[in-house]
Amino acid sequence: MDPGNYTGISEFLLLGFSEEPEVQPLLFALFLSMYLITVFGNLLIILAVSSDSHLHTPMYFFLANLSFVDICFTSTTVPSMLQNIQIQSHVITYEGCLTQMCFLILFLGLDAFLLAVMAYDRLVAICHPLHYMVIMNPQVCAMLVLVSWIMNIVNSLLQSLMMLRLSFCTHFHIPHFFCELNQMIQLACSNTFLNNMVIGFAAILLGGGTFVGIIYSYSKIVSSICGISSARGKYKAFSTCASHLSVVSLFYCTSLGVYLSSAAPQSSQSSAVASVMYTVVTPMLNPFIYSLRNKDIKGALMRFSGMAALKGPILLGLKK
Repeated sequence: MDPGNYTGISEFLLLGFSEEPEVQPLLFALFLSMYLITVFGNLLIILAVSSDSHLHTPMYFFLANLSFVDICFTSTTVPSMLQNIQIQSHVITYEGCLTQMCFLILFLGLDAFLLAVMAYDRLVAICHPLHYMVIMNPQVCAMLVLVSWIMNIVNSLLQSLMMLRLSFCTHFHIPHFFCELNQMIQLACSNTFLNNMVIGFAAILLGGGTFVGIIYSYSKIVSSICGISSARGKYKAFSTCASHLSVVSLFYCTSLGVYLSSAAPQSSQSSAVASVMYTVVTPMLNPFIYSLRNKDIKGALMRFSGMAALKGPILLGLKK
């Protein structure tokens, strides 16, 4: 690196989407509505699971954790983008960029881990139904979630600390609406070989490991379902996996789409639009997939809304 090109960096510019003034109100309204739907939908799932004793099972325990992670994941990027649109500024501080990147890595990894854990839960439920409550006892469920958090916290901190060793020269423009790890590494003017090695190792170990776990779980599930003699039994077994399989497909298809779009030569706006799919759209659709395909969730939401409707008049009567 030429020392003369180095400047002490204090902020980045997030290019994001169109800079045309007439488009900004539309973008603000669009992303605000998507964010509110995401938070409200996932919060309803959490409240339904926590308030209904029928849903106090491993499957819905993991679902509530996934909804919480999705709220945090979207909250890492969208509020800051809305603020930037509102104040008409694309600037983010160096410290803020590293913090945002750290939380993005954490919650993205947690999404993948929780989906793998939920696939394992379905594997035990379908292939070992008589031992399900013994294998998936509360201690095991809590341990699986705890291990997921610990491994991803370590990974996100490691990736963030590795960024601190990099120097940046004069190009501070990030072609996204958030601080994306690979884009920041491409802006560095120091040697990034070690960073790329750590990213590749984490991707293979954590990302590849969770994906292989999901594929293995569903191969066993499909094999077990094929062994069921009655058509009704096959349908019932498959229906318990339908929602999760839809979410897994959505998550990995959008992630793969973003990876392919970033590898292909294209404009920064196209890359930013592709990133919206897994950072905003996927967390927003997850509650709809689970609530529309799951009778237990729909029933719990109806009971929860009925209880909320009854509490209003009761509390009003007590006050009088």
